[in-house]
Amino acid sequence: MHNLTQIMEFCEIRGLHHVMRHVTAVWPNGKQEHYRLHCFADLASAEPFKDHFGGVMFDPKRGRENGRARGAWHRKDEYKRILESGPLRVPEILRD
Repeated sequence: MHNLTQIMEFCEIRGLHHVMRHVTAVWPNGKQEHYRLHCFADLASAEPFKDHFGGVMFDPKRGRENGRARGAWHRKDEYKRILESGPLRVPEILRD
C-alpha cells in the first residue's frame, strides 16, 4: 500500500489522470509475473510518471500480439525480477 499511496499522491499533485490495469508478463523462458499497469491518455502525461518511478513502457498492440492475447504481455527481453523502481520498493517480506 505504501507504493500505491506514493503513486496516487504523485499523480494528484501533478494533475495526472490515469487508470490502472493488470497484466501477466510472460517471458520466452516461461517465467511469469503479474504487473500493475498505469495507463495515461498520452505519452506527454506518462513521461513525468516514468521519469519519477521508472518502469517499462507498455504498448498493448505490440505486447499483446496486436491486441489478440488478452491479459498477457509477451515479453521479448530476458527476465529480471524487479525489486526497486525509482522510489518504489518490494517489501522485505515479499522478497525471495
